[in-house]
Amino acid sequence: MAFQQRRGGRPNQGRPQGGGGRSFGGGRRGGNRGPAKKYIHPSKFINKAVTKEDEVAYESKHKFADFPFGAQLHHNIASKGYETPSAIQDQAIPFIIEGKDVIGLANTGTGKTAAFLLPIIERQSGITLRPSVLIVAPTRELAQQIDEQFREFSKGLNLYSTLIVGGVNIDRQIRDLKRRPHFIIGTPGRLKDLMQRRVLQLKNMTTLVLDEADRMLDMGFLPDIRQIVNEMPAERQTLFFSATITPEISALVNTFLKDPETVSVRTTETAEHVEQDVIEVRDKAHKLEVLTDMLSNKEYEKVLVFGETKFGVQRLSDHLDNSGIPSAAIHGNKNQSQRQRALKQFKDERVRVLVATDVAARGLDIPNVTHVINFDTPQTYEDYVHRIGRTGRGGASGRAHTFIDQR
Repeated sequence: MAFQQRRGGRPNQGRPQGGGGRSFGGGRRGGNRGPAKKYIHPSKFINKAVTKEDEVAYESKHKFADFPFGAQLHHNIASKGYETPSAIQDQAIPFIIEGKDVIGLANTGTGKTAAFLLPIIERQSGITLRPSVLIVAPTRELAQQIDEQFREFSKGLNLYSTLIVGGVNIDRQIRDLKRRPHFIIGTPGRLKDLMQRRVLQLKNMTTLVLDEADRMLDMGFLPDIRQIVNEMPAERQTLFFSATITPEISALVNTFLKDPETVSVRTTETAEHVEQDVIEVRDKAHKLEVLTDMLSNKEYEKVLVFGETKFGVQRLSDHLDNSGIPSAAIHGNKNQSQRQRALKQFKDERVRVLVATDVAARGLDIPNVTHVINFDTPQTYEDYVHRIGRTGRGGASGRAHTFIDQR
């Protein structure tokens, strides 16, 4: 292969990392478009993957069949092929069924959506109050994925949901809310908008789920979340999921939850099953050449490529298409239906490369990603951890490559 991977060595502190390719998304942000990129030592992008033999597999105390769910819900779970719960499901479901507040600390890809959906669906059986469940997620894509899972798990149970996210027609969402669904699944901005219009009333809600709370704080949604929570009854069940616990998260927990049970199944700060390495490049032209060469190799079956800017991501995707490597792109300049189309093409393996910005890729649940390539280095190490968490999920192996300037 034409590219070279190096380990160790001194970092080049005099130049920005990532090949400096402004034309394809690299370089620092210009003007007042955000904080300058934090320097990350290249050694942080190198990590030997833990093989399955090196770790002790989690032994679940339950089977799904052991949980006190109704026959139809058990049927829906079995039809998805679920038999043994993951760690977060095994430990959180009993507390949620009991009606307790729960703090779930779990990495992305550990099955936390089912961990909160299944017991809430069970607890909704026979409840006539509508709507009674509010699930808040940081991004449209994650909210949509939660809604899709809800529909699969709730088949035949006469429970209905409405998706409340930005980027789509608000009038249709208003009509959906008037039908009084049991579950409202949405993003903070659009939920707040509909609350201000007096279309969305939260005073009778019984259950609140805040999913990926750390990402919501990172994205500046804290004021919106506070406003949403303040509109809800004090007597409710609150479920709070986060990959990290920070002072800000702790403050939220103390404000929003009552005597919560904590379930922590977090693993190390980087994905254990992800083989991580750097690729040194001379300049932006070399970086493009190396990337194209890599993606021409058949072992790169399902690849997520991260770029820094909306324009850079689109140009990179166009370049790959012109080089005979079909790709799709998701970034902030695409509307919701365009994002969903790109995501579906990637999930259905009609394209094997998805090029994305950090914001567009937050919260995405894409199975079987074999490689993550950081074409541009991330703004922070936390963003890096989030990026590479897209591969090596559910115990599968994965690889992450990060382009840096030749040292």
